[in-house]
Amino acid sequence: MDLKLPPLGEGADSGNVVSLLVKEGDVIAKGQGIIELETGKAVAPVPASAAGKVTKMIVAVGDKISVGQPILSLETPETAPPAKPAPSKPAPAERRRAAAAPPPPAGPGQEPPPVEEESPGGAEPAASPSIRRMARELGIDLRKIHGSEQGGRVVLADMRAYIERLQQLAEPPRAAAAGAPDRPPPERIDFFKWGPIARRPLTPLRKVIAARMAQIWNAVPRVTQFDEADITALEELRKSRAPAFEKMGARLTLTAFALKIAAGALQKHPIFNSSLDEVAGELVWKEYFHIGLAVDTEQGLIVPVLRDVDKKDILALSKELSSLAARTRDRKIALEELQGGSFTISNQGGIGGGHFTPMVNRPEVAILGMGRGALKPVVREGKIEPRLMLPLALAYDHRVIDGGAAVRFMLELVKGFENSDGVME
Repeated sequence: MDLKLPPLGEGADSGNVVSLLVKEGDVIAKGQGIIELETGKAVAPVPASAAGKVTKMIVAVGDKISVGQPILSLETPETAPPAKPAPSKPAPAERRRAAAAPPPPAGPGQEPPPVEEESPGGAEPAASPSIRRMARELGIDLRKIHGSEQGGRVVLADMRAYIERLQQLAEPPRAAAAGAPDRPPPERIDFFKWGPIARRPLTPLRKVIAARMAQIWNAVPRVTQFDEADITALEELRKSRAPAFEKMGARLTLTAFALKIAAGALQKHPIFNSSLDEVAGELVWKEYFHIGLAVDTEQGLIVPVLRDVDKKDILALSKELSSLAARTRDRKIALEELQGGSFTISNQGGIGGGHFTPMVNRPEVAILGMGRGALKPVVREGKIEPRLMLPLALAYDHRVIDGGAAVRFMLELVKGFENSDGVME
């Protein structure tokens, strides 16, 4: 049987093989890591779904593989070849290649190729247990698939080709269905004619970020609300408590306060903790408060998620924040730790940024951007005083949130930053 790449979770359907953890001839156990896969933002081991002896490694380091694609062939007690295999006439090589190769896409105005079907009255063709299980789960009658191996045996390539033909029949061209014109192909520019250049391939992470940002830009009508918060008292509190936190193995930062303040504001304004289900035409109101934190790494921006922020105190948040950020920069973050966020915070203050317009982290509906606090002259009770002012930028999905709600939520955030009483709880 073939061990295939299992579903990777929210927003991930492929990855690059970083390393092979087993080799041909190894006997592996169920759940044992077989490869390490880079899924855009995380590097994690892929566990074996069954135990047995590795007979063939199908993938190699550097390969890009998708969900459902074979990783290795495994010999199990169920799949071990019989002592005397029944003789069968091999299928022609041309038929094997035709079944394994997907059909060409239909051009404009052309019908997709028909799905070839066997008579459903005969016996099921030979197939491995994994192929039979896949067919049952997908509701596919194996008798309708032409097997390309010896004796008409159905393999994964036959199954994939059959499904692709079904998809071509079921899905009209997207541009025609949407009534939108085709996007012109990108223009190839010869930059060398103006001077020396160097070319470097985009990393898998950068490709994911680029595709994600383009998708959000085209899909989400966003507005950004700006304001400033006086964090003079909060910064004094942070400095006074920082030594005690260090003794407890934690680093007290403004980001930890921001997490706590944002969780409190989200509880009072739950629409900012929601998501739009475009398929069902419904608004999903989340009863959990999992806040993502944008982390600047050498490979690009990665957003791990801190769970149940509303249930944790500043000490617990500070410890978790340090651990999560460090593992993210080392690319040791698990894929599930990048999923399930309900709101995001992007703090550029450590770098030195001011106001900016952060991108909403879809399917969330809002994100808080924080700049670097700066001393400014502020009028308080008729007197000009130097105060430490924090730039805030709230970007939100205008399909879900109106301007008035955004102003009220921003004022709630400002109030949280300016009133340090209770923030340590």
